[in-house]
Amino acid sequence: MATIIDIPEEKAITVKNLDFTYAGADEPSLKNISMPLAKNSITALIGPSGCGKTTLLRAFNRMHDLYPGHSYDNGQIMFEDRNILEPKEDLINLRIKIGMIFQKPTAFPMSIYDNVAYGMRLKGIKNRSELNDRVEKAIQDAALWKEVGERLKHDANGLSGGQQQRLCIARAIAVEPEVLLFDEPTSALDPISTQGIEKLIIELKEKVSIIIVTHNMQQAARVSDYTGFMYLGELIELNKTEEMFVTPAEKLTSEYITGKFG
Repeated sequence: MATIIDIPEEKAITVKNLDFTYAGADEPSLKNISMPLAKNSITALIGPSGCGKTTLLRAFNRMHDLYPGHSYDNGQIMFEDRNILEPKEDLINLRIKIGMIFQKPTAFPMSIYDNVAYGMRLKGIKNRSELNDRVEKAIQDAALWKEVGERLKHDANGLSGGQQQRLCIARAIAVEPEVLLFDEPTSALDPISTQGIEKLIIELKEKVSIIIVTHNMQQAARVSDYTGFMYLGELIELNKTEEMFVTPAEKLTSEYITGKFG
């Protein structure tokens, strides 16, 4: 049995009975996942390696579709009153609305300005004044303007790891997404850069709904409003973060949080 609370807030995404299997695998990697994800809140996904956290995260914007043979065997992912697993789903538009920040910063081999403008140009925005305004706003919202505002034409790969991660966040928020997915966004960063990214994530929830995968339980406790614990492809518990870490409802959750396995 799983303990999944019903959240009081409006839902950003609702998952219903989701099963997912990787190409060539004998067993599904996600098994009957059902969960609500609150709007303008931060939901953390925790659990041991291989439990399905990143697999679930990448389902939210159909990232698995980039590789052939994987299959959603059952279930729905409801976003904006539609099931985004339907074959007719416009995946480019979906990934604009549900953006993703990866574990390793992936600055494109172009200028800082062009990195942030990239998605807007894909959307068809060509007006130079509008691009300039939105690039500046996105970089400011990503807490990067003071460091790069005077060198927007410089190569983005000249930035530090922490700066590149904030640049990736600026690139994602420039297209005004509804949801942002973070996959271990600070695992490759130093403690000071990690602190800056965590502060930024907390600030961003005023504008977007956030789902973050992390191996760091302290990070989940610091930044998230809700936490989901996953084990062997199943969602064992979803609860308010404070309640999960203080009084988990499930024995498996308690054992993981207290370090008995993981």
